[in-house]
Amino acid sequence: MSALTTPAADTDAAPTLITSAQRALRLLEAAARYPKGATAKQLARDTGLALGTAYHLLRTLVHDRYLERREGRYLTGPAVAGLTREESPAAGRHRLDRLLTVLANELSAAVYFALYRQGEVELVATAAAPGSPVVDHRDFHRGAHAHSAGKTLLALMSAEERRSHLARYPMVALTPYTLREPQHLPLLPSQGPQRATPITQYQEFTLGTAGAAVPIVAGNGIAAVSVTLPMTQAHRLAAIAAQLRTRLSDDFVSVAFGL
Repeated sequence: MSALTTPAADTDAAPTLITSAQRALRLLEAAARYPKGATAKQLARDTGLALGTAYHLLRTLVHDRYLERREGRYLTGPAVAGLTREESPAAGRHRLDRLLTVLANELSAAVYFALYRQGEVELVATAAAPGSPVVDHRDFHRGAHAHSAGKTLLALMSAEERRSHLARYPMVALTPYTLREPQHLPLLPSQGPQRATPITQYQEFTLGTAGAAVPIVAGNGIAAVSVTLPMTQAHRLAAIAAQLRTRLSDDFVSVAFGL
């Protein structure tokens, strides 16, 4: 008897799984039509799903990063972009700007993304937060020894790369607090640099501003995400740097090095 009932159970399970997948795809398609996000009720109405079913599927899609939930609204998430084989530079930059903006708002701090490319320390994108404006970064490439993102990139470089960079951009004093000697620059462990303590600076790059950065390493690519705060909020820096380190994900890495 059991031999006869087993195929029936399998037959019942298959349509159920397919139906759930179809419903999830309908929710994704509906969410994609709302650039600013849609509520669960809107998406349930658009797809003709019961609200309870929609909530269940939306939780799964958020967990798997196909959707993001912000302020009660659902938007397409970073995993959706991974479904396509290629992404235009403009689309990649848009995703990076969006990620930085989310980080800035979450941390209540200005956020920066920098990388070391073709022998130069390059500031790629920034995002300000209320009460934490982006600092003047005109001297960013030559002041790598002074800001936390640059210190992190210098720490990730090979000894030869670091010597070459400092020969081209000497450690000049940008403020009275700027480090002037290469031996005083921090170093990161060669194994697992992402687990290292975030590198900080206090008024070395710009007076009245403190900063911290965490490294991003993918193959031979090195980058850093940093935050700055007014010195009046410097007591928040350690906690924010710890949050930043746990917040960065593989999705951020794929966006960052895809530019």
